[in-house]
Amino acid sequence: MSVEVITTVSPTTDQPILTRNGISSEELALLPDAATEAFESWRKTTLQQRQEMVKKALSILDKKKDDLATELTVQMGRPIAYTAKEVSTAIKRAEYLLKVSEETLQDTPGEVEAGFKRFIRKVPVGPVLIIFAWNYPYLILVNALIPALLSGNTVILKPSPQTPTVVEQVASAFTEAGLPHGVIQYFHSGSPTIIESIVKNPKIKLVCFTGSVAGGLAVQGAASDRIVNVGLELGGKDPAYVRGDVDIAWAAEEIVDGAVFNSGQSCCSIERVYVDEAIHDEFVSAVQTVLKGYKLGDPLDKATHVGPVISKRSKETIEGHIKDALAKGATDATPENETFANLPELGNFVPPTLLTNVDHNMTVMKDETFGPVIPIMKVKSDEEAVKLMNDSEFGLTASIWTKDTEKGYVLCEEVEAGTVFVNRCDFPSPDLAWTGWKNSGKGVTLSRYGFDQFVKLKSYHLKDYPK
Repeated sequence: MSVEVITTVSPTTDQPILTRNGISSEELALLPDAATEAFESWRKTTLQQRQEMVKKALSILDKKKDDLATELTVQMGRPIAYTAKEVSTAIKRAEYLLKVSEETLQDTPGEVEAGFKRFIRKVPVGPVLIIFAWNYPYLILVNALIPALLSGNTVILKPSPQTPTVVEQVASAFTEAGLPHGVIQYFHSGSPTIIESIVKNPKIKLVCFTGSVAGGLAVQGAASDRIVNVGLELGGKDPAYVRGDVDIAWAAEEIVDGAVFNSGQSCCSIERVYVDEAIHDEFVSAVQTVLKGYKLGDPLDKATHVGPVISKRSKETIEGHIKDALAKGATDATPENETFANLPELGNFVPPTLLTNVDHNMTVMKDETFGPVIPIMKVKSDEEAVKLMNDSEFGLTASIWTKDTEKGYVLCEEVEAGTVFVNRCDFPSPDLAWTGWKNSGKGVTLSRYGFDQFVKLKSYHLKDYPK
């Protein structure tokens, strides 16, 4: 039986680095069957038993985080100086979900009435399909995997072909921790037909997808002919507004980090910046100063700040946004930086690029760039800034930078985004709901509300026997 062979290509060298076999349609059909069988016993375990299993697996992953970090750097190109932090942050995020799980999953009592007992119980939905992306694979996976397991569900995982070892490492850790057979399964695939087939399988009771808008719409479409919930974490075009009262040097450091970290490949990266015209020129100069200190290059070098973007196609998209902006009147204000000018011969390297004189007629201010580009636009007032921030099909996060935090809070009330920051950005906090507005998605992960999609409510209405 011939199956798809999936090749992972290094973003650093554009050379193949590993392969994985895909899954046949016959093998695929067996996964929901096994998940359903395992669910019958897993759902009957106690929350404490499930918590202990998760804790053991997290401990195993923590001990291996340096090895996992190297795998991540090789496969997706984030500098080695930062990849171990993803694993440790994912563990901390999981520990928060563990901490709140007992309170979140407990029964909710009804009104007290003599002769009656009424309460609402949260019960697991069944086998869950989790399809997750490459850009922060451990963090994205934790968002869904941990509450799914703690709630008593079984899971089937589909990783990105770019980071195939992540799912293997996680599944191995849980197996070593003693997780029963069939509770976690995974498969590799790059085939839309395979994904559509398993989404349509009636034994899948919830689909969690993290990726592009196009991918999310395809998954939602595949699920449209049956009653099943689909959680979508999609793209962003996240704005930052820098008010005139900020410490300019500090704000520039923060904005550059929020836009360029991970080569700008985050759904909540800063993708457009609005700056009070009174400080615009000084702020641009401060951003240039910051960028002069960045090092673009080999992600395995501990001194590197910015590595390659994920693929040739991504590089072409980013460069296309830059060219479109320049053709429509933008200015390339990127400072001289030897590492930006002397790019490696191989790989998908895009220098962090600073654009000024931009406006909303340019693609770089409307479509998701997903790259290390900082477009800066002057604004005359808070009102103009908020109007422009809301002029987007996306609504994941937004940030306001000001010494007047009370005013920042007031402006947050007007901004259309699932998460609003004041004097911070690019930080999904585990105690807050991570949710996209508009085309950024639907559903919630993280926080106490992040458990909701993994349970269904069952009301118990018990009356004493009347005789």
